[in-house]
Amino acid sequence: MKLHELYNTVPRQARKRVGRGDGSGHGRTAGRGDKGAGARSGHTRRPYFEGGQIPLIRRLPKRGFKNPNHLEYNVVNLAILEENFDAGSTVDRDELLKRGLLNKNTRPLKILGDGELTKSLNVTADKFSATAKERIEAVGGTCTEIEKSVYNEVERRKARRAEAANAQASKQD
Repeated sequence: MKLHELYNTVPRQARKRVGRGDGSGHGRTAGRGDKGAGARSGHTRRPYFEGGQIPLIRRLPKRGFKNPNHLEYNVVNLAILEENFDAGSTVDRDELLKRGLLNKNTRPLKILGDGELTKSLNVTADKFSATAKERIEAVGGTCTEIEKSVYNEVERRKARRAEAANAQASKQD
């Protein structure tokens, strides 16, 4: 027997016609049983209902947490800088935004070392990977790290409290 010789033994299954008399086997209660919510119109089980046993989502343990100090960076690789900038030019957040190389201005900028760099560039960013810094400086470029901006809420709160304490201390003096 070959694959093309296979055929369906039940090519067209007859539709179950309910409520058409007891002789049909689906009369009176139409296969819904006697009384209860399941016998009523409009009743449906939740798709994830498991018959009353503890559902899978409750059997699995809770894992992890959302770190309030997690910081998402806008990352740019050296290969992109090589393609889009001429030798000796200055690369910073504004220049990258102008050229459409950053998607969000709110995130800090990090330069990564993927790709080759042959041009000397003056790069200013919030953070550099070790390889990026090494490769930029190897071709005669400069890496300027911006003083740490306060991006997450916890750090902002700490900074505000420190400022308030300093202001109060200066008032008392």
